[in-house]
Amino acid sequence: MDTAPTGLTFRDATDADVDTLVALIESAYRGDSSRTGWTTEADILQGQRIDAEGVLAVIKSPDSRLLTVERDGKAVACCQLEHRGDHAYFGMFAVSPALQGGGLGKVIIAEAERHAREIWGVTEMHMTVISVREDLIAWYERRGYRRTGKMTPFPYGDERFGVPQRDDLQFELLVKALA
Repeated sequence: MDTAPTGLTFRDATDADVDTLVALIESAYRGDSSRTGWTTEADILQGQRIDAEGVLAVIKSPDSRLLTVERDGKAVACCQLEHRGDHAYFGMFAVSPALQGGGLGKVIIAEAERHAREIWGVTEMHMTVISVREDLIAWYERRGYRRTGKMTPFPYGDERFGVPQRDDLQFELLVKALA
């Protein structure tokens, strides 16, 4: 368990965290609670963002970590890191809507990048973002990520990922070199 100078504690999620993390991720992306923050997908996707099985699969995967970020013993953010050979994948990033816009995301992504670089020795971080999320992509670009133009289709018809409200959704690969 690491304690950052910001009063945050970073630790790996456990089975006992599943329900808390599902609620956190859902609150950051879906429904009315997500509209408190700026990362909401409520206008482009309805339904669930993640379920307990999806969170548990990341926790149990030998090549993944689900980094849980706590302040005063309460989960306030999380992110998935997956070791994929020469690069790491960053996903399932959620910050409590009430705490968005205060710099917390910058601290968390920097810690995730540090871990991937120092522990796994990878040279790049990859992520996928829904391509119509221009504000979110711009935020990642300010953190040093670059758009690749490489697209993968959105899994239309698989409600585990939500119910699309438009027909032009796809994921774009963003990449950052880790110095």
